[in-house]
Amino acid sequence: MSEERFEGVIGRTVAESTPWWPAVPRPRAGAPNVVIVVFDDVGFAHFRNYGSTIATPNLDRLAAGGVRFVNFHTTALCSPTRASMLTGRNHHAVGMRAISNFDTGFPNMRGAIPKSAATLAEVLRTAGYGTYMVGKWHLSPMHETGPAGPFHNWPLARGFDRFYGFLQGETDQFRPELVEDNHYIDPPATPEAGYHVTEDLVDHAIGFAHDHVSAAPDRPFFTYLAFGACHSPHQAPQAYLDKYRGAFDEGWDVVRARWFARQKELGIVPADTVLPPRNPGVKAWDALTDDERRFAARLMEAFAAFLEHTDHHLGRYIDALARLGQLDNTVFIAMSDNGASQEGGPVGVLDEMRYFNGLPEDVAAAVRRLDTIGGPDSHTNYPWGWAMAGNTPLKRYKQNTHAGGVRDPFILHWPAQVRGGGIRRQFHHVTDVAPTVLELLGMAFPESHNGVAQMPVHGTSMAYALAEDGAAAPSRKGAQYFEMFGHRAIWHDGWKAVCYHEPGADFDTEQWELYHADADASEAHDLAAQHPEKLRRMIELWWLEAGRNGVLPLDDRRGGELFKSAQFRGNTARRTRFTYYPPVSRQSADVAPPTGNRSFVISADLTLTGTAGAIVARGSANGGYVLFVADRHLVFDYNYFHTHTQVRSTRPLPAGPCTAGVRVDRVGRAGTATLVIDGQDCGSVEVRAMATMVSSTGMDVGRSIAPVCHDYAPPFVFEGELRSVTFEVAASRPPQARKEALAAERVTQGLQ
Repeated sequence: MSEERFEGVIGRTVAESTPWWPAVPRPRAGAPNVVIVVFDDVGFAHFRNYGSTIATPNLDRLAAGGVRFVNFHTTALCSPTRASMLTGRNHHAVGMRAISNFDTGFPNMRGAIPKSAATLAEVLRTAGYGTYMVGKWHLSPMHETGPAGPFHNWPLARGFDRFYGFLQGETDQFRPELVEDNHYIDPPATPEAGYHVTEDLVDHAIGFAHDHVSAAPDRPFFTYLAFGACHSPHQAPQAYLDKYRGAFDEGWDVVRARWFARQKELGIVPADTVLPPRNPGVKAWDALTDDERRFAARLMEAFAAFLEHTDHHLGRYIDALARLGQLDNTVFIAMSDNGASQEGGPVGVLDEMRYFNGLPEDVAAAVRRLDTIGGPDSHTNYPWGWAMAGNTPLKRYKQNTHAGGVRDPFILHWPAQVRGGGIRRQFHHVTDVAPTVLELLGMAFPESHNGVAQMPVHGTSMAYALAEDGAAAPSRKGAQYFEMFGHRAIWHDGWKAVCYHEPGADFDTEQWELYHADADASEAHDLAAQHPEKLRRMIELWWLEAGRNGVLPLDDRRGGELFKSAQFRGNTARRTRFTYYPPVSRQSADVAPPTGNRSFVISADLTLTGTAGAIVARGSANGGYVLFVADRHLVFDYNYFHTHTQVRSTRPLPAGPCTAGVRVDRVGRAGTATLVIDGQDCGSVEVRAMATMVSSTGMDVGRSIAPVCHDYAPPFVFEGELRSVTFEVAASRPPQARKEALAAERVTQGLQ
């Protein structure tokens, strides 16, 4: 029998005994709800109330009724910002140097938050709050995101009572990979029926609020609503796409100047702020070809449509809280996780996975598909020029430690306690969010949580700045370092030193810049030459803070090289055989067999009783492969960014049990796909181009929820008995061999 604490008296009978009940945690009377809304890859200027001309009326009303911070900073990347936001600690200290896809074998990059850094949800749940999470998580190691877990780093294990959303860094907005609590589910509708995941997420956020207020009206709640918007893919309903048709034809130079002027009018930046020159690699709009302009303008239209559509549904959630009588006493925060994304490259991408495969976009081919942009058959991201405009007036982008990567919008709305309409210019950082919330609730992070001693909190509460006279208060923030992929920066006492790092450059000799940030909001005037001693002290301070916060070792690996750096137990990249026994849940991209850069064989043990159905489908209409049956014939389709290579078996599948599959022999970026039935080859085709990173969408077995080609319609369930499906995957090459082979392939294909 467990020795549970009991403070009553136990006698021989009830009459001789005294009962006792442990105290039930209850927040103080009148304690507010907390809602934190996080947008993804939204730049400093993108909200209309921060300067843009994109319609965001619901964010505007939050700003009008709340306080806007215009000197708020993040980490430059999504997972690290979210980890810092939830824990109040710097991202390296909680093992999230970069996105949670990586585990480099060092404490600063494990892809999961340690138990010594309790999340805001864990603290609030212990205090009696209901805790709900909707949307993007991206704080679990990706090899743990399969349907079998393990689940100890999923939202429910990190303090949330309910979860509805997706675990990966992005998802298709029309055909998302959804998780409810601890299990995968299918989307409740199709894009043809009008489905979009943003509406679905808000429906669930509203549902959680209704359930909570109805069943526990005496308890406040915490909701973390993390939209997919505006991370790639930029997808929105057609009506929103139509609204922005032609809205950006003037180009990024004109739009950037217009947004900059609006920022001055709104007081987002001081009147004497200077607009820096274009970022390196960004051409003047007038220097683009006609096709490049048409393509870029349409990509920006999709982004704007995505943002306004999300704002509309955010408005539904705000209205729901108001109808429930909860809005006035809710600490409501809206923010972004980093600056606008540079992952669309110099001209933009119709299919984002081209960026992750190191492939330039073919603009001439892309403009022939302009009308697909923003819909289910596109996976777009805009070019650097539009990201630069989204970060107006700041330099560079997401992933960088210049202001364009780390300075973001932050709105706090709490009508019951905070007078609305103000702007705050104090320097603050995402580590300050959780301490601010807890101070507003009259709480603090505990020294121990669930028996685990807690690491120090690095954040500084912003609550002092919310007072009516808070605008004049000096910042209480101490030194704040930044680091991402070797890019570094340090802010202290109104000054900022920053270093843009080229991969492989010498960390000790590369050039740093120095800005008097309090007087130079756009980092336009580099004062390094005028103040060399100041710069030297700032660099020394960076190394001191790096040592204190677990930043070391510095690691500038990026892309595929970093993805392949993780060598942990259970990593699918180290397995060569995978067997699935349908029915099975969807396999996320990071636990599906690693078929992207090597040869593989798929073999299914089946009995076909009908005429059609999917055996395996990996990816989506934007890229991947599918093995299926049509008219009793075996078919393999390889979708290379909408270029389809297909082979159909020379004979039908037999009646009764059989084995059927495909053998893919890959050499470089090309290969051969051969269909096999009962051990006999029955059709072959040359696949002239194959992706290294196949898709961010996972894999279905025995069906195809996300169609890889348009020869069938979802869910395309296999008609018969599918007893097992086995993948045999060639062993991965050593990292250096992969690197040399990829370089040779790129030279051969004219990519260098």
